[in-house]
Amino acid sequence: MIIMEIFIEKTNKRIKKNFSGIAKDLLKILKMNSESVLIVRNDELITEEEQLKNTDDVKILSVISGG
Repeated sequence: MIIMEIFIEKTNKRIKKNFSGIAKDLLKILKMNSESVLIVRNDELITEEEQLKNTDDVKILSVISGG
């Protein structure tokens, strides 16, 4: 069975999760705010409405803003 690997930049950790669905739902499962992160699937920036599969390599990057 193939399990999705997810890198979470904020904690600098890799986790494995059995997930197929839209990116927004993955963020909910991980208790992350979609307004504070960027989602990268297979080295391509995606929106939270994009579909994810277990075979995807996913990175969740923190948004940094300054003023």
